[in-house]
Amino acid sequence: MLAAGALLVSAGCAAQESGEGAGASEPRTIKAVSGCGEGSWTDPADLAADRAPARCAEGTPAPQPLTERRKLTIATGTLSAEYVAPLQVAVAKGEFKKEGLDVTLKVLPTPDALPLLAKGDVDAQWAAPEAAVINGVNSGFDIKWVAGNFSPDPKSKSGLWVRLKDGESASHVPMADRKLGTMIGKGSVIAYPMNQALKKHGGGLDKVQFQALGSADVLTALQNGGVDSAWLLDPVWRKVDGDDRYAFLGGQPAGEPLGGMLFGPNLLKDDVDAGVALLRAYIRTINTYFAGDYKKDPAFVAELAKLMKTDRTVLESTPSLRMDWEIRAGTTNRLQSAYRAAGVSEGDPLPESRLVDRALYGEAVGHRP
Repeated sequence: MLAAGALLVSAGCAAQESGEGAGASEPRTIKAVSGCGEGSWTDPADLAADRAPARCAEGTPAPQPLTERRKLTIATGTLSAEYVAPLQVAVAKGEFKKEGLDVTLKVLPTPDALPLLAKGDVDAQWAAPEAAVINGVNSGFDIKWVAGNFSPDPKSKSGLWVRLKDGESASHVPMADRKLGTMIGKGSVIAYPMNQALKKHGGGLDKVQFQALGSADVLTALQNGGVDSAWLLDPVWRKVDGDDRYAFLGGQPAGEPLGGMLFGPNLLKDDVDAGVALLRAYIRTINTYFAGDYKKDPAFVAELAKLMKTDRTVLESTPSLRMDWEIRAGTTNRLQSAYRAAGVSEGDPLPESRLVDRALYGEAVGHRP
C-alpha cells in the first residue's frame, strides 16, 4: 500500500483540491427529482446500526440522457464479489446506457488502478478510501470518495473470529500478542473495524501478530491452530458459526459503508455531468433491484449468480447486503486513525473535505444542501 502511494507520486498529476460540491467550475443547479423525496437523503452523522438507508421510488431517479454519449471505464478489484453486483446489474439492465454512458468494468487491483485514476486513464474506481488512496491524496492527487456501497446485514458474522482457549468465552478473549490470519492487509479499510474489535479484548492492530494468508488458507489455518484468530469473509464464516470452539468478536459496523465509488479528475472536474449521470444510474439500480432483501426473489438470485459467475447456493447462504450510496460523517477520520495504528499512513491526517464529496449523489437525488 505504501508502494502504491509512491506510484501515485510518480504519476505526476497536479493537485486540484476540491471540497464538497467543488467538482464544477460554476455552481451547479440542483432540481427536485420526482420519486426522490425526503427519504432519498439521510443525515450523514446518523451512525445508528439500525438506520434505514436512503431510498427513492423504484425506477428513480429517472434517466437524463447526456447530449453526447460518453465512454467511461470503472476499475474494480473483482467482479465476483456481491458488493460489485449493482454495477454489473446496471450494465446488464442498460441503466448506464439510459444516461448516454457506455460503461466498461475493468478488473484491476487497487494499487494498479490508483495511478490510472489520478492521471485520468480510468474515470472511476470501485474500491474504498484505503491507506494507499489517502496517501495518494496526501501527496496531492485529486481523488475523492463520491458514493458508498453497502453495510452488512445485522445477522452477518463476516469479520473477526477467534479460536477459544480453555476458560475463554466470546465476552472474554485476551487478544494481545495473538497471531491473526488475514488475506487483507493493514492498509485495507477493514483495519478500522478490526481495530475496534481487537481493542474490546485488550488488543489492537499494534498488539497482534499478523500472518498474511491466501483466501483458501485463512479458515484452514484457524482450524488447525496455525493462527489464533482470522478475519473470515462471506460465506466462509458459516463454516465455524455455531461451533462453540470459536467466537465471533465483531465485523464491519452496521449502517456504515466503508467503500464504493472513487472519482478522479475526469468526473470531478472535466465532465461533472457524466459523473452525476453515472451516480444517477447507480442509485436507480439500487432503488429498482436492491432496495430491500433482494435474495427473497429466487429469479433475481439466479440472475446475480450468473452475472457473478458463482454458485447460487453460495449467494443464498448469507444475508442480503444493505446497498447504500451514502457516505457517513467521520468515516475517513476513523479509517485514518486505524491506518496510523497499523503504521501504514503517510503525512498528516486529512480533513474529510479532502477525501469525500457528497454533492454529486446529492444532485442525482435532488438534495439541496
